[in-house]
Amino acid sequence: MPQLDVNTFLPQIVWLVITFAALFLLMWRVAVPRIADVLETRQRRIDDNLDKAVESKKEAEQTLAAYEQAIAEAHAGANTHIAEAAARMSAEAAEREAKLAEDLSARIAAAENEIAKAVDDAMNNIRAATIEVAAAALERLTGEAPGEKAVAKVIDNALKPEDR
Repeated sequence: MPQLDVNTFLPQIVWLVITFAALFLLMWRVAVPRIADVLETRQRRIDDNLDKAVESKKEAEQTLAAYEQAIAEAHAGANTHIAEAAARMSAEAAEREAKLAEDLSARIAAAENEIAKAVDDAMNNIRAATIEVAAAALERLTGEAPGEKAVAKVIDNALKPEDR
């Protein structure tokens, strides 16, 4: 094996040093700066992305705060509109109720008048029927037909409400 031959150690070491030096210079001047540039670029991009993320987070927080404020204002506005609508509906209901009460009062008064008229008519009919029945009963009892005016006078006195 030539590597283990002592006579070739010196040239092998020289070539080792030359190769090592060439590779070292090549790495030092070419590869390492490129790697460093790539790492720096990458680090800058990461830092920029982190800065953008922080800005986006601040923007999102501001947007969220504006959204929550808009929601609160909308709720307040809705509550105001609801209260106004409820008040308006209450007023309208009260107005309709008053009109209905007035209408019902008028109907009740008209019905009471009709009932009073019906009672008066019924009383007059009862008076006439009572006069006829009383006259017929007296005629059967006495055998003579009584005077219609006399029977009417007696019935009217009987039907008159007594003042007490």
